[in-house]
Amino acid sequence: MSLIKDKQLSADRLRRSADLEALGFKTTKGLDKLTGLIGQERAVRSVGFGLSVQSKGYNIFMVGEPGCGRTTYALEELKRAAADMPAPDDWVYVYNFDDPSLPLAINLPAGKGRDLAKDAEDAIEDIKTALAKAFDNNEFEDNKAQLVKSFQDEVNAIMEELRKWAESKDFAIKRTPQGFVNLPLIMAPPLPSNEEGQGEAEKKDEEGEKQLVRREMQQEEFEKLSETEQEALQKVSEEISQKTLEKLRLIREREKELKEKIKELESQICRVAIAPILTELRGKHMPNEKLAKWLDELTEDLIANFNVFLAAVRDDAAEVDFSRYEVNAFVSNNPNDGAPVICETNPIYYNLVGKVDYENRQGNLYTDFRRITPGAMHRANGGFLLLDADELLRQFMSWDVLKRVLRYRELSIENLGEQLGYIPVSSLRPEPIPIDMKVVIVGTPYLYYLLNIYDPEFQKVFKIKAEFDSEMPRTAESEYQIAQFIAGFVAREGRLNFTAAAVGEVIEWASRLAEDRNKLSTQLNKIAEILVESTACAKAGGKKLVGVDHVRKALEEKVFRADMWEDKVLEEYRKGVIRIDTEGEVVGQINGLTVSQLIDHSFGSPVRITANVFMGAEGVVNIEREVSMTGPIHNKGLMILTSYLGRMYAREFPLSVSARIAFEQTYGGIEGDSASSTELYCLISAIAGIPLSQGIAVTGSVDQMGFIQPIGGVNEKIEGFFRYCKARGLTGKQGVIIPVQNEQHLMLNHEVTEAVRKNRFHIWSISTIDEGIEILTGIPAGKMDEKGQYPKKSVHGRVQAALEGWLERSFRYKKVMTDRVDPPKKRGKKKTEPAESKDKEAPEAKEAE
Repeated sequence: MSLIKDKQLSADRLRRSADLEALGFKTTKGLDKLTGLIGQERAVRSVGFGLSVQSKGYNIFMVGEPGCGRTTYALEELKRAAADMPAPDDWVYVYNFDDPSLPLAINLPAGKGRDLAKDAEDAIEDIKTALAKAFDNNEFEDNKAQLVKSFQDEVNAIMEELRKWAESKDFAIKRTPQGFVNLPLIMAPPLPSNEEGQGEAEKKDEEGEKQLVRREMQQEEFEKLSETEQEALQKVSEEISQKTLEKLRLIREREKELKEKIKELESQICRVAIAPILTELRGKHMPNEKLAKWLDELTEDLIANFNVFLAAVRDDAAEVDFSRYEVNAFVSNNPNDGAPVICETNPIYYNLVGKVDYENRQGNLYTDFRRITPGAMHRANGGFLLLDADELLRQFMSWDVLKRVLRYRELSIENLGEQLGYIPVSSLRPEPIPIDMKVVIVGTPYLYYLLNIYDPEFQKVFKIKAEFDSEMPRTAESEYQIAQFIAGFVAREGRLNFTAAAVGEVIEWASRLAEDRNKLSTQLNKIAEILVESTACAKAGGKKLVGVDHVRKALEEKVFRADMWEDKVLEEYRKGVIRIDTEGEVVGQINGLTVSQLIDHSFGSPVRITANVFMGAEGVVNIEREVSMTGPIHNKGLMILTSYLGRMYAREFPLSVSARIAFEQTYGGIEGDSASSTELYCLISAIAGIPLSQGIAVTGSVDQMGFIQPIGGVNEKIEGFFRYCKARGLTGKQGVIIPVQNEQHLMLNHEVTEAVRKNRFHIWSISTIDEGIEILTGIPAGKMDEKGQYPKKSVHGRVQAALEGWLERSFRYKKVMTDRVDPPKKRGKKKTEPAESKDKEAPEAKEAE
């Protein structure tokens, strides 16, 4: 049997169909829903271990490509683990009576934070009423009046004592607006009354003489005294002034004592009035040492500022600020919900660490402890925080603050502007809160390895790697799990049920997505897209079930939406702008296969490869390489060709050939070695002069020993060439040669598979260059005998003969050119050599000829 028949693949080997009988259902209605994650045993075990370890640094980085279910699975697992954990403490911020710029953080049992805030608010309202009633009581006024009366009596007694003492010194103490004045007293006639009626009327005794009275000395009388008398009076006046100051100082002390007594009375009344309210508040939220201390400070502040409460009660229009007595329920947890699971989708700095809000009051920014708002890390404290690596790393300072919190387990709310600004701004400095949480980050392998390389702290805080695979083995169990996933999706989204055949088509497409007939893709989001679009096709047709035709229609439409550029390239081929021969035979020309990768679509297309060979010693030269249009991998493949030629044909004589290989009508970069075998076929054809079938396209790389190696994009390459052949008309002789290792990757579309089944298109799989040579030329490649020779009619024999012929012609040409420049007769006349010497050189000359 010829290799053309022996190496041809049947239609059944081009696509692995789903075993519908093994699925065991007709529709997905009533099918069990998928639980857990499929095809990710490594990731599941890693996540389970990471969640079980509570030590510092054992946070989890979930590695995988988007769409493999990382985030969904992470949320489900975190919620499951959190449900078995106790709810963490609530946290509240309260006013710091010692330093208002440093609000205090107090932890309370779960659910008690909001209760404390509400109870504190109610307590303040109750205190207003209680204080108003307490100070409106007659008993308070009577006690206060009694204290004041006692003070006044004591003051009067002190002043009376001072007055009598001054009189004993013949001085009177007189109070004036400027203070106390000391005036000397003398025995003299009374002063006559003036116009204003001041003074006293003259009095006479029984004998008719003027009666003397004790009165204040007038200024005129003082001036008439001698200096000695004046000095004596001045000295006594100073003594009295000193005594007066002492008494006034004593009065002030008594006044201060009065105020203290009144204050103590007020404090006692306040304390008695508010004690029941605060005792009840303490009873609800004890024991808590820090809260008890704050309540003590609150009590003292209430007593010191009771007048504010009285003013608020007595005057409804009075603007009184009681905010300092409020409680900011910063973080609240439900005691019945377990630990929190927070998924922060916008991890900017303030969303992670919280912030202090400001209020604009007539152009001035105002804030207080009530405006402190929590971040995602506060809310996740005691539980789990889920973040997306791409979003996290894109935000300024977010990654740094996350690492800092995980390392030191403490979170401070800081203004980002203060950290970066040159001028410090006065703001609140809330007390830091201890943080105990497990962080799970979802990211791509690219980001994971970048962080490992450029951040030395990464491994210290993320010690668990949970890697998600993009594919899983295709077994009966995994196929059934895909069916369960479809059933769960239908039930969750309220979609139409799928028939077994439709499920089978989805399974086959999942294999195509994995690029392996023995694998299934785990990119569940892409599978879900097909489910949605298939359902839409079924609904558009008025169907109540999604059938296989609807799935195929959805897949066709998906490709149609993205293949505009593929159609444009194919149109250029139809017009003849792009020259691709799909019929006949040509020497030194072959169709290679390339894959164009767009963002949302990849497609294969043929490229015409040509080779020219001629005499020379330059070896194999790739034209694209010379103009820097190829990459290093492609250049490596080209160098292997030279090595192969030397191994196959240059063991007995030097390889002397110049060859030029070109990818015709290519104007962009070329990379990859999947066309190295194609270039070799083309080169061998050009050397041997044997034509190659233009209806057969080739893909596959080759090693130095002539073995074919697998390539990528095999399905796209085959389908791309099929479209070109179909555009010109299928002849039944067209097809594609692929490496035998790529058979497992074949999941061709139904159109190509059907064309192969009808013998209108062919797929050959080969393992060596020799097999490909025979399929392309119809001539055996030939095997080397013990003498290093190939059969003359074989391909290798013709190549060997051609190379030997070129070498011989090159020697003859060299001799002819040498003789033209320096003829033999001239060479003989130049010098006469002894006969003995001629005899020695003669054999060498003959051998050279």
